[in-house]
Amino acid sequence: MNRRNLMAALAALAAAPAAAQTAAADGMRIVLVGTSGPLPVRDRAKPCVAILVGGGLYLVDVGPESTENMMSWRLPVASARAVFLSHLHSDHIGDLGEFNMQSWVQGRERPLALVGPSGVDKVARGFNQAYENDHLFRRAHHERDGFRFPIAAGQIEPRVIRIPASAATATAWRDGDLTVTAIRVSHDPVSPAFGYRFDYRGRSVSISGDTMKWPAFAEASKGVDVMVHEAQDEAMTRQLSQALKGMGNARTSSMMADTLSYHATPVEAADIARAAGAKRLVLYHLTQAGLPIFTPEAFTRGMDDGGPLDWRLAKDGMTIDLPSGSDEIRFGQL
Repeated sequence: MNRRNLMAALAALAAAPAAAQTAAADGMRIVLVGTSGPLPVRDRAKPCVAILVGGGLYLVDVGPESTENMMSWRLPVASARAVFLSHLHSDHIGDLGEFNMQSWVQGRERPLALVGPSGVDKVARGFNQAYENDHLFRRAHHERDGFRFPIAAGQIEPRVIRIPASAATATAWRDGDLTVTAIRVSHDPVSPAFGYRFDYRGRSVSISGDTMKWPAFAEASKGVDVMVHEAQDEAMTRQLSQALKGMGNARTSSMMADTLSYHATPVEAADIARAAGAKRLVLYHLTQAGLPIFTPEAFTRGMDDGGPLDWRLAKDGMTIDLPSGSDEIRFGQL
């Protein structure tokens, strides 16, 4: 790399934080960090949604490849306060150890809260143990000249949320003007599974996690500015399952067919958004996106049949700004 190209690259790195970190003034910024399902596809990380609000960074899920995206975009990972897990499937938790380590190395000064359904205590304990030596090595090598790497700050601290059987929601987090509500959804046999709603100074977003069509999620999302909902096309899933069977891969074919029982279709996600009165719908966890069988037109066919709805398909790096004291919803791309 010649000097001019090197200087341009360094300038881009220096400028990137301002573009990536700046939330709407006194409002909320949502970044779609990972938008695929569990299948390996190019240019899409596994599920992860970042919310920048009140000077902190919060995540809903942290699937494989998501930390690489956040670091590449220069998101302010050192300001991370909590990861909210929708459920404990591997494509939603796989990058937790890496994210915890990277945000700590970049200067996070407090333990990372891991909030979610029963089992998050085991997840936290496992990642803490797996990265124990890594943390000790990094402190031994890099702690000098005023740079500190406190081991306690590098820990993951679990907070188990339990929603009573008689209720559909429970408060998961409060921090100043920010309230996060856990919403029970249906992803059986994965249970419990949660969606989340973030409310801050009159602005709001709800994120479904993995779920079949679930009216209780619409009820808990009433009036949100943005609903981020998972979507899986049924016809494409059946086509993929049949193709795998024809290739002699009966095991994966059977697993793909099983997924039809606990995911929502794009049309069903649109129905839920209308029932909630959501101002915008963004579809993510796009299981087939990036595969040869995928086309946006086929994937979204029928979404408009139920009536007017402003919707979009998520891409990694999509941003949504919700300024406080305003009804404005601004979409962008990192």
